[in-house]
Amino acid sequence: MKIARFSVGDDIRFGIVDDEDLVVLRGDPMFAGYETTGERVPLSSAKLLAPVIPRSKVICVGLNYPAHKEELAQPAPTDNPLIFLKPNTAIIGPGDTIQIPPVEGRVVHEGELAVVIGAVAKRVRAEDAESVIFGYTIANDISARDQMFADGQWARAKGYDTFCPIGPWIETELDPSDLEIQTYVAGEPRRHGNTSEMIYDVAEIIEFASDVWTLLPGDIILMGTPAGLGGFVDGQTVDIDIQGIGRLSNPAKNRV
Repeated sequence: MKIARFSVGDDIRFGIVDDEDLVVLRGDPMFAGYETTGERVPLSSAKLLAPVIPRSKVICVGLNYPAHKEELAQPAPTDNPLIFLKPNTAIIGPGDTIQIPPVEGRVVHEGELAVVIGAVAKRVRAEDAESVIFGYTIANDISARDQMFADGQWARAKGYDTFCPIGPWIETELDPSDLEIQTYVAGEPRRHGNTSEMIYDVAEIIEFASDVWTLLPGDIILMGTPAGLGGFVDGQTVDIDIQGIGRLSNPAKNRV
C-alpha cells in the first residue's frame, strides 16, 4: 500500500494511492490508522509533499555498498556500520527544488532506499526489526563532496537545507532485500545498484542504530548509495527510481 502526504490548496492531508486517485484518510496513518473519509482526490490535482517529516532525526548509513566504498576510498569502520545524522530541516518533497549552496567543488546525489520508522524503538533485535518499520520511501542523500573531505566530518556537507529530498510516497508492503536502484541526472544514467549488495541490511542497521539512539515514529534511515557518477549542477533534474516504490524527481538550482 502506498501512502502519500499531499496538499490541495492550503489543506495538507494523507491518502492511499489507488491508480490515478488518492483515497483520503482521516489523519496521519502512522498514528490514526487507515480510516478513510470516502473522498477521492485525483493525483493530477494534488501536490505530493514529503511523505513524512521526521520529528526527531534522519539517520544515514555511509559506505554501505562495496563498490561505492571502494570508489570513495574514505576511512570507515571494518566491524560495524558507519552511521551519521542529517537534520530534519534538510527534508524536501518530490518536485521541490534542491538549492545548491555557493560552495567550492562538487555537489553530488546519492539515491538511497529509506526506511520509515513507525514505533518507538530502543535496542531492537534484528529479528524484531520488521515490527518497528512503517514502510519505505526513496531518499537523495545530497552531499557537498569536497566540503566533506575539507571538513574531515560530514555534518555541514550533508546538512544544508534541501539536501534530503524524499518521496514520492511510503510503500508499506515491500521486501527491501532485492530492489534495483537507478539514479539519473538530466535523463542520463549515473548510479545503479541493488539492495542485495548492501554490506549491512535493514534489520542489521535498525539493531545497530537503535542501540545508539532511541528511534521515534517518523524517523527515517537512509541505507546508503550504490556506486556511480554523482555530480549535478544548476538547471539539471535528479531522478531516482527504486523498484516497487516509484520515482523521486527534483530539479536543482543555484541558491540565490
